[in-house]
Amino acid sequence: MASKKNKRKILRTRDWTDKHEDAFSHERTRHRKAEGAPAPSPLSMIPPEEVQPNGMVLSHSGQWAFVSVDGHEHLCLMDESLAGSEATVLAAGDLVQVEFRDGQPVVRGVALRRTRLSRPVEERNGVSEQVIAANIDVLVVVASVAQPRFKAGVVDRFLIAAGVGGVTPVLVINKTDLAPKEPLELEHYRGLGVAVVCTSCETGAGIGDLRAVLEGRLSVFAGQSGVGKSSLLNVLDPALELETCAVSDSNEKGRHTTSSARLYMLQGGIRVIDTPGIRQLGLWGVSPETLAFYFPEMAGMAVGCKFRNCTHIHEPGCAVREAIEAGTIPQLRYDSYLHIRGSL
Repeated sequence: MASKKNKRKILRTRDWTDKHEDAFSHERTRHRKAEGAPAPSPLSMIPPEEVQPNGMVLSHSGQWAFVSVDGHEHLCLMDESLAGSEATVLAAGDLVQVEFRDGQPVVRGVALRRTRLSRPVEERNGVSEQVIAANIDVLVVVASVAQPRFKAGVVDRFLIAAGVGGVTPVLVINKTDLAPKEPLELEHYRGLGVAVVCTSCETGAGIGDLRAVLEGRLSVFAGQSGVGKSSLLNVLDPALELETCAVSDSNEKGRHTTSSARLYMLQGGIRVIDTPGIRQLGLWGVSPETLAFYFPEMAGMAVGCKFRNCTHIHEPGCAVREAIEAGTIPQLRYDSYLHIRGSL
């Protein structure tokens, strides 16, 4: 006999927050069958600056999206006038104009984005921008001290993405119960003005500080798989019951438990977009020539370089390399710069 908890989950067949993208596809198919009507004919596209938003995108998949309108969730069809890449037209956090046609809610237009977290994605016509989350106030970069170990290079990429998208970054170091000392790099990040919060889902340490950062803001959680993004959300609001998974002892890699970016309304008025874990974030809108601008400590020193277009790699009279030799700029940050520049 099934438990009460299992029965509750079975009954909540349309609760998208407990399901993955495959279930999302099943629900939207059933929704279309229930309507018994063909997709609405396309209308002329509403220019972003003329959109009168009445809803916010919670999750997006193909031509369909869950949208919150007047406090109610609707499974909306995206109007064909919004032609283009299905991966980039909508993102969690987008403000949209929803209209109802014969009872079917349809996304007619997407408002201009105030901020964004994005990455490059390969498509048939080349590489384009994929917006992961839109109109966010805070990018919460979640890392862990162990299982998996702290990787400064991954953090640096997210800090750059935050700078590109106009988002305030916050670095959350999770699983502090697994290591007695915090990573040495944290002091340098603090010196750059990045807020750092150390947390543990096991002991509850730092959860109050994290809650204070999130209250009254729209945030996005991002980081590698296995660092504990979903676990942190469960601690902040146990009613979410998000799936979590242990990290492999052999390769220190976590398994993806979040399949697509989704916006959750948590207790206390906290709004958070949870994203799938990634191993390496591609950078959109950053060239080798502009990369140093997103390393503030290097950008400040670069004005003293002999050559205006100095790459800080081989040129004589490079003030950045002199600062590295003097220990003013950590070698790890410079190594990260070189690695990212090579990947661009």
